[in-house]
Amino acid sequence: MHPVLVYTASRIGLFVVTLGVLRLLGLQNPVILIIVAFLISGFASYVLLSKQRDALSTRISDKIDRPKPQGD
Repeated sequence: MHPVLVYTASRIGLFVVTLGVLRLLGLQNPVILIIVAFLISGFASYVLLSKQRDALSTRISDKIDRPKPQGD
């Protein structure tokens, strides 16, 4: 599967799970709920998604470093 899709889906999934857990824990204010979920899921993704982030970085780096065909 494409590394960009895997990483993006993982980040979204982690955010949704964090949002749900915080909601179950009783956080009611929607603005605070979203901000806290964003911060927690961001930190968690930094720790948990390092393999996916490395694969994404490698994919992007390979695309950039690939020589472009010369068309005259």
